[in-house]
Amino acid sequence: MNTTSAYPVNRHKVYHAHIYFDEQSVDRVTALCALVSQSFGLNVGRIHQKPVGPHPRWSVQILFTHRDFDAFIPWLDIQRGDLDVLVHGVTGDDYKDHTDYAYWLGQAVPLNLSMFESGR
Repeated sequence: MNTTSAYPVNRHKVYHAHIYFDEQSVDRVTALCALVSQSFGLNVGRIHQKPVGPHPRWSVQILFTHRDFDAFIPWLDIQRGDLDVLVHGVTGDDYKDHTDYAYWLGQAVPLNLSMFESGR
């Protein structure tokens, strides 16, 4: 897992960005998601007000491709403010996607990876 301040390298075809938020920032995330859709036309998932999957906090998922990467990641880093964002490649190997191919904008948050380890 990469937790440096450098942006991830654009080496995958498809990516997820998971923006973490809480009760105090839900309105800000809702507005940010609308801005993502308006500015980039990206697929914004449901705004989960509960932990989902390996994500220990409330989150929303944004799906994007390598074509969006170079413009979207720096933009998201600026727009996120103090929100933490997990960015990872989508390769079909969920465990590697959330570990080896994971980068953070903001602080890294420990994930619940046990759901991926049963098949390893």
